[in-house]
Amino acid sequence: MDTNHSRSKTMDGHSDEPGSGHIDTSSRDTDVLIVGASQAGVQLAVSLREEGFTGRITLAGAEGHPPYQRPPLSKAVLQGSLTFESLHFRREDFYTAQGIELLLGTRVVSVATGPDGSGEALTERGTVISFGRLALTVGARPRRLDIPGADSDGVYYLRDATDSDRLRAALTRDARIVVIGGGFIGLEVAASARQLGCQTSVVLTDDRLMARAVGPRLSDAFRDAHQRRGVPVHLRTTPLRILANRGHVCAVELSDGTTIETDVVVVGIGVSPRTELAEQMGLAVDNGIVVNERGLTSDGYTVAAGDCVNSPNPVAPVSGPARMRFESISTAIEQAKTAAATLAGRDHSYRAVPWFWSDQFDLKLQAAGLISTTAECVVRGNSTSEKFSVLYYEKDRLIAGECLNSPSDFVAVRNALNNGKTIDRAAASDPATPLKAGLRDLPLEAEPAA
Repeated sequence: MDTNHSRSKTMDGHSDEPGSGHIDTSSRDTDVLIVGASQAGVQLAVSLREEGFTGRITLAGAEGHPPYQRPPLSKAVLQGSLTFESLHFRREDFYTAQGIELLLGTRVVSVATGPDGSGEALTERGTVISFGRLALTVGARPRRLDIPGADSDGVYYLRDATDSDRLRAALTRDARIVVIGGGFIGLEVAASARQLGCQTSVVLTDDRLMARAVGPRLSDAFRDAHQRRGVPVHLRTTPLRILANRGHVCAVELSDGTTIETDVVVVGIGVSPRTELAEQMGLAVDNGIVVNERGLTSDGYTVAAGDCVNSPNPVAPVSGPARMRFESISTAIEQAKTAAATLAGRDHSYRAVPWFWSDQFDLKLQAAGLISTTAECVVRGNSTSEKFSVLYYEKDRLIAGECLNSPSDFVAVRNALNNGKTIDRAAASDPATPLKAGLRDLPLEAEPAA
């Protein structure tokens, strides 16, 4: 690979320092190659244009579909209330109008870069794409279940449109479904299957649902809600093997001695970041592609965003670890905006407060911020109902909130966190008082460390 390209043209006249936005636009296929037609990938391309970048942008995706939203795949698409076509982020003519070249069905298998961040990417079909700068928005893949029988017919994973189509065909009325895993994907699939008339059970090793994402009160509320709607939840038990009849699943054996007969097994035990390209490039990897607050990887030129990255925690040191990999649409969007600003030569750091949501049956969970191990909580409403909120505090500082069927509470919590405010505890504990009425400036002693 030729690494001696002249750098005669810049986007903004900045210097040649790493991450400065200085992209060589001498003869090559594209100025910015974005690998991964994900939420982060599309947002990065769009944000580059919004930043005023006029060079060539290429967005390469392994799937043959135009880029699309993934969250509805486990809910509305699975239930048949939304078509896949309605999930497309943009019409294809939008990309043409914006000068964003879509390379669909294009899997990049290796990348070589020079000391200025330019390089060449090799696709699975043997095509070489030369670029000025590279962005990795490659997402994550489902973790595989490693037990006897896991490769039987009738075992499904859900990550993309093809997975959703295959699973939807299997969720016939009265079919028996076992969902392995108690995270968002597993529970959303369980709720969708039950609403389609399937006999559905959930199995998980943890002692509570969604343990990595929410506190115990929300876990208990969702367990009770699923069981009230006819979805048994088996906690603290591990699938030992999947039994098959003529190659197709017929039962799941659990470590507590239970055997559950089933026609379909859905595995939702989390995802692993796609780091193969980063590793091949020699980039730092640690539970994801390591980036700094500007979205830059360890080579100082390549940027990365989305589920594949391990980034500085934007709300540290107030709550959570110093670094984290946070899987949410909002995080992917904000990280992509940051990476685009970096490529455009603007000094912008990722500071957005993490937030997420999940829809299960008629339950809407909305949460913002990160819970710390030392946080105190205030419960707003009746935690045995299906409408309440839990607010988390460090001393007098609001650090997170979880809201079940309480959208106005969520808006108030998110606004407070985004604007460096807190919510008075007395207001928080009184369901009759709107949370926004309790919005307060932080006391001086609660200000974050510089």
